[in-house]
Amino acid sequence: MKTGFKDRVAVITGAADGIGKAIARRLADQGARVVLWDIKTDQLITLEKDWKRSGLKVKVAQVDISDETAVERAFRETVEELGQLDILVNSAGIVGPTQTKITDYPTDAFDEIYRVNLRGSFLTCKYALKWMEKGGYGRILLIASIAGKEGNPNMVGYSSTKAGVIGLVKGLGKEYATSGITVNGLAPAVIRTPMNEDTAPEQLAYMASKIPMQRLGTVEEAASIATWIVSEEASFNTGFIFDLSGGRATY
Repeated sequence: MKTGFKDRVAVITGAADGIGKAIARRLADQGARVVLWDIKTDQLITLEKDWKRSGLKVKVAQVDISDETAVERAFRETVEELGQLDILVNSAGIVGPTQTKITDYPTDAFDEIYRVNLRGSFLTCKYALKWMEKGGYGRILLIASIAGKEGNPNMVGYSSTKAGVIGLVKGLGKEYATSGITVNGLAPAVIRTPMNEDTAPEQLAYMASKIPMQRLGTVEEAASIATWIVSEEASFNTGFIFDLSGGRATY
C-alpha cells in the first residue's frame, strides 16, 4: 500500500459503483480515510464490509446530493467523527433521456438532471468549502463530461448541466486560488460504467465513434488521473478541466 494520502479524509459521491467507486478505492489503497456517499444503500453496505476486511479505512453514508439539508449534515458528521475534510470528489450524476429532441424532452426529466448534476455539484462544493477553509487546505474534483465542452445532440439535459459543472469549476478555482484549496474538473468521454447501461445503443455508438482511439475509457484510467488531481503534488492546478477523452477533445 502506498501512503500518499495518509491522514487525509476524502468524501466521494456516487461511490457505490463506476468512476466514484474506482477513485475511492485508489485513494483508500493509498492510505486515505474515505467516506462513500450514494443513494444505493445496499451496495454501500457491501462495499464497506468488503473494504474493511481488506484493512481499508472506509465509512459510508446514504446521501442525496441534491438535498441541501442532507449534504450539510453529512459533511458536519464526517468532520465531527474524523476531525477534518481534505478532499471532495463529486462523481454522482445521471444521464437522463437520450436520443431525444429538445422538443420532445420532458421538462421534469430536465429538472431532475439539473438537481443531481448541477445543483448537487453546487451543494457539495458549498458545504465542503466551509470546512476546508477552516483547515486551510483542500482538493475538490468535480466529474464533468466531454459533453459539457462539445455538446452531445439529443442529450440536452446532460450536456447543459455538465457545461454548468465546468463553469462552476472555473469560477470556484479563481475564487479560492489563494486559499490553499484547489478546484478542478475531469471531462471524460464515454467511460465503461453501469451508468451507460441506461444510454440508448444508438447514442452510445455515436459518442464512441467520436473517440479517435476507437474504444471506451475505463474507470481505472479515470481513477489514475483523478488521484493525482486531488494529491498534494497538484498544487499549481486550479480552475482547470482535465480531459480523459481518447483524443476526442479539441480544446
